[in-house]
Amino acid sequence: MNALEVRGISKNYPLGGSQWSRFRHALSAGRQTGNAATSEGVWAVRDISFHVERGEAFGIVGANGSGKSTLLKIIAGIMQPTSGTVEINGRLSALLELGSGFSPEFTGRQNVYLNASVLGLTREETDERFEAIERFASIGDFIEQPIRTYSTGMVLRLAFAVVAHVDPEIVIVDEALAVGDIAFRQRCMRRIHELRAAGTTILFVSHETGDVKALCERCLWLDSGRARMLGQTDDVLAGYLRETVRREQASDRQPGDRIPDASRGAAPELAKPITGHHRYGTGAAEIIGAELDESVANSARGMMLRMTFQVKAALANPIVGFLVRNEKGETIFGANSLHENFPMPTMEAGDVHTVDFHWSAPPLAGGPYRISLAVSEGSLDEFGVCDYVEDALTFEMRDRNVVGYLKLRCAAVLSSRS
Repeated sequence: MNALEVRGISKNYPLGGSQWSRFRHALSAGRQTGNAATSEGVWAVRDISFHVERGEAFGIVGANGSGKSTLLKIIAGIMQPTSGTVEINGRLSALLELGSGFSPEFTGRQNVYLNASVLGLTREETDERFEAIERFASIGDFIEQPIRTYSTGMVLRLAFAVVAHVDPEIVIVDEALAVGDIAFRQRCMRRIHELRAAGTTILFVSHETGDVKALCERCLWLDSGRARMLGQTDDVLAGYLRETVRREQASDRQPGDRIPDASRGAAPELAKPITGHHRYGTGAAEIIGAELDESVANSARGMMLRMTFQVKAALANPIVGFLVRNEKGETIFGANSLHENFPMPTMEAGDVHTVDFHWSAPPLAGGPYRISLAVSEGSLDEFGVCDYVEDALTFEMRDRNVVGYLKLRCAAVLSSRS
């Protein structure tokens, strides 16, 4: 039995009309199917179907306004669909709109007990968990103050702390984590990974594709309320990012602009050309080869990455960079030419350039690692991706004695008093 079954979910919002017509529309929700629901209004989501297996982490991605929040509210039971059904098998906890379910006049402590009871815990069970919830939230004496005195970050801390400590069988996490500070966000992600390892089913929505990649096995891409793609996370994210770049490029293009011709120029022969990887970009440059000096890949002396790319359209401010990720998809290290204070010169169409990145690093935890490559144009704050190649290179670290992600030099000093 799956933890979650979503079958043909649609949601329509009527436009204009009288209050009575909107009231009739609300009463009819759930009793009508397909296009018969109404011929007017806005379809927030349309005919969405998928399932989530027990213990699976399932991601949902999409641009703003694609229907993600509406779909999650329907799954959580906050909103009724116009048509379709949702079957939930297990205790569900949801972190959707920030502070939803909190009473602004109640104290943090009172809201913890209120939310825990709504999520199915007895007062005795909440008593047992309260200390852990308070410690996780880390809001100090504010736990005894009304919620209306909290900052948005404090509301998030308390809301997530409750959701994460009620022994949920299914957890829904929406974009709310985006408002938290980096330290708390990392704590939340660690807790989500702990729940995942314990067998909790997770439905995860985020614009941070790195988090989705690191956590989720499968993913749904929503586009204008419809399911654009459903499948393995790597495949779905590659399609989603490719389309995002294409739309941004189309919106920035002026009438009469020339579209880069990807067929111009001949690539030089390379020792290790890269092919068959997920990639996206505007096409203004193409990464045609990359090599990692594996003679130093398993030492602390240093590493060297060589990347060759061909320019297809003139680049005024090119940026070249890479990311190193572990087998979970977590980013371990990354760099680019601009961040390292090595600005690239203006490049003309047809040019072929090779960039070598050198860095020293302590031994990494044993296991496989993947390197993704990118050529962009612009600044660190605003840039367009010319070519991004996901997992272009792989290498293996053999040290199985590293605790955590990497090994750092550490000295122990014993001081004693008699």
